[in-house]
Amino acid sequence: MGAGQGFEEGTTGATEGTPDTGQSFTADDTEYNIFNTDRRLEALRSISEKLARVQQKKSLIYFSSGMDRTGIENQSQLRAAINSAVRANLAIYTMDIRGLQVMVPGGEAQNASLRGTSPYSGKSTLTQYGSNFTTQETLVTLAGDTGGRAYLDSNDFSRVFAGVQADTSTYYLLGYRSNNPARDGKFRRITVSVNRLGVKLDFRRGYYAPADFKHSTQEDRERQLDEELASDLPTTDLPVYLSTAYFRISENKFYVPVSLVVPGSQIPFSRKGDQDRATLDVLGVVFGPEKRPFGESRDTVKLALNTSELVQRKNVQYDSAFTLTPGEYHLKFVVRENETGRLGSFETDLVIPDFKSIAVKMSSVVLAGQLRPSNKKKSDNPMVRDGSEVIPSVTHVFSAGQHLYFYYEVYDPGRSNGAVRVLTSVSFFRGKTKAYETPAISSDQLNAPERRAAVFQLDVPLTQLKPGFYTCQVNVIDDAAGQFRFPRLALLVR
Repeated sequence: MGAGQGFEEGTTGATEGTPDTGQSFTADDTEYNIFNTDRRLEALRSISEKLARVQQKKSLIYFSSGMDRTGIENQSQLRAAINSAVRANLAIYTMDIRGLQVMVPGGEAQNASLRGTSPYSGKSTLTQYGSNFTTQETLVTLAGDTGGRAYLDSNDFSRVFAGVQADTSTYYLLGYRSNNPARDGKFRRITVSVNRLGVKLDFRRGYYAPADFKHSTQEDRERQLDEELASDLPTTDLPVYLSTAYFRISENKFYVPVSLVVPGSQIPFSRKGDQDRATLDVLGVVFGPEKRPFGESRDTVKLALNTSELVQRKNVQYDSAFTLTPGEYHLKFVVRENETGRLGSFETDLVIPDFKSIAVKMSSVVLAGQLRPSNKKKSDNPMVRDGSEVIPSVTHVFSAGQHLYFYYEVYDPGRSNGAVRVLTSVSFFRGKTKAYETPAISSDQLNAPERRAAVFQLDVPLTQLKPGFYTCQVNVIDDAAGQFRFPRLALLVR
């Protein structure tokens, strides 16, 4: 039975050459055939794309009971499957598993008897041959346009294996240099001929020219990001730096800000009108155990400036956030600049602790060099305080003229009777020598009571520090509970 022929064709009634179904219901399977054919062609296209990474000539044997095509819908999917196979240097060999068929004038036993005189005039047999040829034509097209062969009307299924083995055991590689330098990704036809009689040539009918980033389609660009995200090896064509933190927003949920930095000198700008323009595509995923995705971020950053010189001397920072529960995670972000298509990726592990077993429950310590006005609610973003949002510093590099902000939170401090007293300060060490320490600050209340948190934001004058590397120790003492913590982190003062 041909593919998609789950129902008999024709209508009920007295039409010449149609099955006598006794007024039974006959479903219209047109939409089913379109869907079924497209799914199989899409599977062939997907296989071709996976095999494209394998060098040299490749062969694929496709066993089918024919393939019906209905209109332009299947035609476009057929061309997409063939194009992917040609790009991948994949030859498709098709085998009709129906074998050698006999067309019975009155129809096979599985079919209803035909009305009229068609079974006796030969018209019904001609119609069956036409239907059979139609389902085989797609198999011939797949094979012929990809450099393979179609094996039809044969009960010897071993022929296709012998044919593939013969074609791939010995073949010629012909090389040449095209005089068309355009990298437009268009199909270029090839004709190979010999001046020798009695020789039959089988060869690829053409190839697709390499395409630069400007000629790629939106689908190709999205696929490029997805493939880079799935890659085990990082891409470093575009420098990318990433930092994360965590803040508790409820009993078992944490706000996880993610900051990405791309050096402005690495972003090419194009002049359009009176502004310099550039765009960055960002794709990131948070993976849990067994690479299970827990969150995804996809965004396009548009830069439009009167002059790009200022940006090229600084960094471009992109901020995103996730809501996660305690556990171990792996973050991977991919960034692409859309002028030349260069990619960069950065991945890191993130551990959000379970506060049940920790004496002094603290958030991450965030270093920042600037604040920006924000109308966000603190419940939506814990780093918003008094109408200003803390902008995390990814590189931890500061100049003497900047502010240096330390931002962190302490959760559930004090005793069970409600007494709260938290002392905190920051010490700066160069080697083993303490270079500077801020005055101690105390808090006797929870200034974020909805999250049971004491929030601290320290502004440290960098004029007190000489240029160089420092190790910062954040001193947190829960005086009421008699507990303490001393997290450390590094920074550079220029």
